[in-house]
Amino acid sequence: MSDRSEVLFLGGRSGVGKSSVAAELHAQLAAADVRHCVIEGDNLDLAHPPPWEHRLAERNLAAMWANYRALGYRRLVYTNTVSVRHVDALTAAMGDDPRVTAVLLTSTDATARERLARREIGTALQRHVERGDAAARSLDASVPASVHRIPTDGRSVAGIATEILALTAWHR
Repeated sequence: MSDRSEVLFLGGRSGVGKSSVAAELHAQLAAADVRHCVIEGDNLDLAHPPPWEHRLAERNLAAMWANYRALGYRRLVYTNTVSVRHVDALTAAMGDDPRVTAVLLTSTDATARERLARREIGTALQRHVERGDAAARSLDASVPASVHRIPTDGRSVAGIATEILALTAWHR
C-alpha cells in the first residue's frame, strides 16, 4: 500500500444508516485485517450553540487524523450528514491530499422515519425527522455527480458495506 492516505466519506440524511454502515465497514475491514479508523463527524462539533463558524469539526478532524497518521493509519471512514458536500474542506483539514471516495446513502422518507422512530426515544424525534427530510432534498440537489449514490431501502447493512468496499478496493 502507498503512503498516501485514503478517505471514504459517508453522507446522508438522519436515519439513512450512516453509523450502521460505518460499523459494518469496520467489521468487514477488521475481519480482512485492513488497517483503518472510523470517525463519526457528527461528534466533532456537537455543542450548543453550534460552533460551525469556528470550523471546529475541521479542526478536530485535523487533530484526530494527525494522531492516527502518527500511528501509521492511512485509511479513514468518515461519517457525517453533509460530509459529501464538504469534501474539499475536510480533505484540506486532513492535510495530506488523500484519495477520496464519497458516498451519499439514500432512502425514502418512510424508511428514514421508521428507522429514526426506533432510534430516537426522546423529544428530538420530530426535529430529526424534519431536519432529515430537509437534508435529503438539499443533498440530492447539491451533491456533485461524482459522489456515488447508494440506496439503503430494504437492503442489509452487510450488503451495502460490501458494495461500498468494492468502490474503495481497500479489502484487497
